[in-house]
Amino acid sequence: MVPYGDRSNVVIEPYLTDQWFVNAEVLAKPATEAVEDGRIRFVPKNWENTYFEWMRNIQPWCISRQLWWGHRIPAWFGPDGEFFVEETEEEAMAAAKAHYGKDVELTQETDVLDTWFSSGLWPYSTLGWPDKTPELAKYYPGDVLVTGFDIIFFWVARMIMMSMYFMDGKVPFRDVYIHALVRDEHGQKMSKSKGNVIDPLEIIDEYGCDALRFTLTALAAQGRDIKLAASRVEGYRNFATKLWNAARFAEMNECKPVEGFDPANVKSTLGRWIVGKTVEAAKAVGTGIETYRFNDAASSAYQFVWGSFCDWYLELAKPVLMGNDEEAKAEIRAVTAWVLDQILLILHPVMPFITEELWEKTADSRAKMLIAEGYPQFDEALIDREAEAEVDLAIRLIGDIRGVRSEMNVPPAAEVPIYLVDATDAMKAAVTAQEAQVKRLARVADVAFKGQGDVEAIAKGAIQTVVDGVTVFVSVADFIDVAAEKARLEKEIQDKTKYIKAQEGKLSNEKFVSRAPEHIVTAEKAKLEEARDTLAKLNEAFARIAAM
Repeated sequence: MVPYGDRSNVVIEPYLTDQWFVNAEVLAKPATEAVEDGRIRFVPKNWENTYFEWMRNIQPWCISRQLWWGHRIPAWFGPDGEFFVEETEEEAMAAAKAHYGKDVELTQETDVLDTWFSSGLWPYSTLGWPDKTPELAKYYPGDVLVTGFDIIFFWVARMIMMSMYFMDGKVPFRDVYIHALVRDEHGQKMSKSKGNVIDPLEIIDEYGCDALRFTLTALAAQGRDIKLAASRVEGYRNFATKLWNAARFAEMNECKPVEGFDPANVKSTLGRWIVGKTVEAAKAVGTGIETYRFNDAASSAYQFVWGSFCDWYLELAKPVLMGNDEEAKAEIRAVTAWVLDQILLILHPVMPFITEELWEKTADSRAKMLIAEGYPQFDEALIDREAEAEVDLAIRLIGDIRGVRSEMNVPPAAEVPIYLVDATDAMKAAVTAQEAQVKRLARVADVAFKGQGDVEAIAKGAIQTVVDGVTVFVSVADFIDVAAEKARLEKEIQDKTKYIKAQEGKLSNEKFVSRAPEHIVTAEKAKLEEARDTLAKLNEAFARIAAM
C-alpha cells in the first residue's frame, strides 16, 4: 500500500537520515525502581501497569526532530564529519582543536530536541536549574502531577527519567493522579468530525466557571470516564445559586461572623447539631481531596450544603430567628454565620470564585482573602451525638410524613394527626423536644404516642410508615377521597405496566439493539429502569391505601 498523509493527502516517501538517540534503558532502570519501591505512586494504582509495560520494554529513544523550533541539539560537526557534543560552542571548539591539533570551522546540528525531551525538563528547569536557586530548593520535588493516561510514557516517564538523572536521583513528584477522559453525555469521545465537542468557554459563559468545575469534580470517579452534559452543569449552577441565596438569607437575618465565636460553647440542640454536621462534612471533603476521590469530596460537600444546611438547618432556624428570645436568636445568628464561613472554606478548592466573593460580602471586614485561609480542622469532640440523634430523628420523621402526604395527594394546607406506636422512651423524648418543628414542617395537627392495644382504632383511615423501627400512623382519610385515590393509582399502575411491557419488547428485539446507536439503547434501558422504580412506588402506595 502507498501511504498518504492524512492532512496533505500526498504520498509519504521514506527518507533515510541520521538521527540522535539516547540509551533510554540506562535512564529507565532507576525510574522504574522509583515506582516499584513506592517513592512515586500512581492514582489509580492500576496505571502503574501501563508505566511498567513501557519502561520494562523500552527502546533507544530518538531525540532529534527536523523542526524550526525547540532546543537545538548541542552537537557540532568538523570538516570530515566528526562530531563533538558539548554544553557550549566554546567547549566544542576546544574539543575539536584537541582532536585535529588546530582550529577548525564547526557547523552546529540543525535538528532540535524532541518535544518530549524538552518537556521532560519541566519539573526543575522552570525553577532556575542548572543554577541552585531558592525556588529549586523549596519547590523540588513537587507533590502531585495531574495528567491523562495517554501520555504516561511520553511525558510522565520522561520527566521521571530525566529528573532522576539530572537531580541526583531525586524523584520529580510523589503522586501521579491520572484523571478521567471527558466524553459527551452518551459516552462518546469528543470529536470535531462527530460534532459533539463541548466548548468549556461556552459552558462557562452560560453557567459559570464554578458550576463547570464542580460538575467535573463530582463526576471524577477513579477509573471512570466523565460523561459531560450541559444539563449536569446546569444542576450545579443551581447549587451555586442555592449557596448564594443561603448567604442572602443569613444577611437578611443579620447573621454576621462574631469575633471570638467558639462552637464548643453553643447551647441549643439545633446549634450543636449543625456544628457537628459541619465538622463531619469538613472531614469527609478533606479526606476525599487527600485520597484523590474527588467525586466523594464533591458529594459530601453537596449533601451537607444543600441538604443539611439549606434544606434543614435554615428551615429549623426560622422560628428562632423570627422569635422573641433574644439570647437564642443571637446564638443562632452567630452559629449560622460561623457555619457559612466553614462552607466557604470547604467549597473554595472546587468553587473559588463564588466563595471568594461571598467571603468578602458576608462580613464587614476580613483579615485575609479566602484563598489565603487554611482548610478547616476540627476536634471531633464538637460532634454532639445526642443532639445529632434528636434532630436527625425529627428530620426522618418529617421526611416520611411528607412522603406519605405526597403519595396520597393530601392537600398541602391540611394538618394531619399522627400516632407513634410503642415508641421507646428515648424516641418519645426526642419527638417531644422537636414536636413544634414536626408540626410546622410536616403540617401535623397532633402527635400522640400509643400502645399496641390502640392499633385497631387508629389504623382505620391511616397510612402506616416505619421510622427507626417504630410504626407511625398518618391519619389521612379525612383529607382525601379514598376511592378516587385508589382508582387513580390503579390507572397509573396499569399505564406504567403497559409502558414497561412495550419497553421490554423493544429491548428484546435483536434488530433494534444491533442497529440502534449505542447511546439510544442505553437511554431506552435507563427509561425502563426508571419506569420499574416508579411502578414499585405506585404499588407500594396502592398497598398502603388498600390496607386502609
